[in-house]
Amino acid sequence: MSYAIVGFGKVGQALAHAFARRNIEVTVASRRSPEALAPEARAIGPTVVAKSLRNALGADTIILAVPFGAHREIAKALPSWKGKTVIDAMNSFPVPPEELDGLPSSAFVAKSFTGAKLVKGFNHLIAATLATDPIVEGGHRVVFLSSDDEQLGFASVKLGKLNEGGALVHARGRTWGQLIFQDLFRKQQ
Repeated sequence: MSYAIVGFGKVGQALAHAFARRNIEVTVASRRSPEALAPEARAIGPTVVAKSLRNALGADTIILAVPFGAHREIAKALPSWKGKTVIDAMNSFPVPPEELDGLPSSAFVAKSFTGAKLVKGFNHLIAATLATDPIVEGGHRVVFLSSDDEQLGFASVKLGKLNEGGALVHARGRTWGQLIFQDLFRKQQ
């Protein structure tokens, strides 16, 4: 399984830290050249490798950590998304709901990535929290996903389909989803 993070701002770098903590190789790409990203990638860890967008999109699993509107251009970069898993770590804030065709933001994004399995995740914690070790006080910080797998050491909470649970973690216009910026974990007794 290969991984790429597209977007290397605060959220992209926070997720790169999560991969580095687990010693998992991840490709990072952005609008900047791989050479411009390389020093930041190396500073995070040896498993974080800067590449071109074209090379990054060769990964099996691609995390979108770009400004919301940029997803359309990324989707056009491949002729087919079949067999790919795309993780939407974006927030649509402050895009008005009428611009999303009445859909939760990830369902709207999924329309651009035809053939891909789209998962919503990693967008409900601020980047600084996301960048820290998810093992806290004997428990695991929670990440809300529409997925069957634990992700990068976070305890996943399955919210259901994009049109169901997805509404809890995406912004609608200028209103945040109910679970945005929640930092939930429980210490097991």
